[in-house]
Amino acid sequence: MQYNVLATDARQQVVALTVEAANETFAANQARAQGLTVVSIEPTGIRWTLPRRQPRFQTMLFSTELVSLLDAGLNLVEALQTLAEKERRSEGQQVLSAILAAIHRGEPFSQAVAAQPRHFSTLYVATIKAAERSGNVREALGRYISYQEEIDRVKKKIVSASIYPAILMGVGGLVLAFLMFYVVPRFSKVYEDTAGTLPFFSKLLMTFGNFVGNNVIVLGLAFAGLIGGALYAASRADVRAWLNVQIWRIPALGSRMKVYQLARLYRTASMLLRAGIPAVRALEMVQGLLAAHLRPALSKARTLIEQGQAMSAALGAVGLATPVAARMMVVGERTGDMGQMLAQIARFHDDEVARTIEWFTKAFEPVLMAVLGLAIGGVVVLMYMPIFELAGSIR
Repeated sequence: MQYNVLATDARQQVVALTVEAANETFAANQARAQGLTVVSIEPTGIRWTLPRRQPRFQTMLFSTELVSLLDAGLNLVEALQTLAEKERRSEGQQVLSAILAAIHRGEPFSQAVAAQPRHFSTLYVATIKAAERSGNVREALGRYISYQEEIDRVKKKIVSASIYPAILMGVGGLVLAFLMFYVVPRFSKVYEDTAGTLPFFSKLLMTFGNFVGNNVIVLGLAFAGLIGGALYAASRADVRAWLNVQIWRIPALGSRMKVYQLARLYRTASMLLRAGIPAVRALEMVQGLLAAHLRPALSKARTLIEQGQAMSAALGAVGLATPVAARMMVVGERTGDMGQMLAQIARFHDDEVARTIEWFTKAFEPVLMAVLGLAIGGVVVLMYMPIFELAGSIR
């Protein structure tokens, strides 16, 4: 494909040229190879294509394969070249080519991946950078893989536990909506002449059916407006933050969510400490993982650590250490292996969260089925109650 490139040369004169390349990145590389500074790149002509999701580089797969090649005895450059040769996706080829080019220019591996912030997180870069001091990049990658696997394990438990209730609520809601907005309005027309003799609750149901039948368009527009308003509200960061705070205020749910957040904090801090990053810097890097209202407490804890307090005392003073975590951190400070101890604390709390999810799922599913069954059954009984009474009077 052809691209129009606007650039400046060494004398700061504007140069316009057309290059043939697979994408904009390769077009920019061709211009830079000629000693030009790229100002803008635009494809020639107009392309009418449907928007599609930009493929992302699979960082976990890359790390796992890189560790396997390093274990096989290849050095870092050979391993990266091997991965680049086997890569078939254009996104992966671009990322690996950029990393190899940076290493060939003499840049360290951490700096090469740091130049790809879309694919490599700050934690990933910091772990690699700390490992380069000791020359053990393979161990750092292994720690990151283990960390990500633990995070994914908890996420999968949460998702798998919520799938069945979500399906049940969706199907039950559709059945209930079909009865209330389609079946009931038609039954209400059948009972129009006998409205005065209907039971009280059946009369209320039929009144609702008449209202729906007479205002279908208005109710449809109102429902569409409600959905649109909900989607707009969900797209606003301030609304999401407000909803998050309200959910955290629910006593039973808020405490469980805090334990889950603290488990992420301990696990990430553990990985960074084991990589050789100082405690204050590690806590600063993991601050973005916490909920917004917990971040000021973590900042205060960092200040206390800088003033000479132990990590267990600092986190406990600001409410970011559970009783179990505080006790175990004291042991970690005594043995001098806080990184390993934080990993054990995170595993303990992850198991606690998993048990809570399992208990909630087992208790919530029968309750949800009973509520939906009573709602649907109640609507059906109220619709047919006049028929049952009529049959009884005939006998």
